[in-house]
Amino acid sequence: MTQRLLALDLGTTTGWALRTHDRRVTSGTQSFRPQRFEGGGMRYLRFARWLDELQSLSGGLQHIAFEEVRRHASTDAAHAYGGFLGQLCAWCEQRQIPYQGVPVGTIKRHATGKGNANKDDVLEAVRRWGHAPVDDNEADALALLHWAIAQERAA
Repeated sequence: MTQRLLALDLGTTTGWALRTHDRRVTSGTQSFRPQRFEGGGMRYLRFARWLDELQSLSGGLQHIAFEEVRRHASTDAAHAYGGFLGQLCAWCEQRQIPYQGVPVGTIKRHATGKGNANKDDVLEAVRRWGHAPVDDNEADALALLHWAIAQERAA
């Protein structure tokens, strides 16, 4: 039986890719931009509720992979990533869902053959696999999903 697997490119605009038990892949992006009249932590609560929704709609997630980012373009991006990562880890621990971070270079190498590939290279690789990502966030999540599937097959 195929595992229900979720791949995430965490951020204010989170890219996601989901493989269901019947091997179908769906993907997209979800915005967690702070809204006008909400406190600073509300976006993280919305993120956790969104994970609950994916959990329910998927029939129960069995593994989550996320892009492990070690360097950020700005302090704000680093803080947002840390908040989403903390929520994700706590959410997975509460539900006993295995999760793993995958370095950016590993994902890029899997998709393009180069660990230092640029965003356009990853977008093109994902398109060659038959997907139509709307942006680099969705493309990164799809590339990560393909990496996770390849690891599963190798095991």
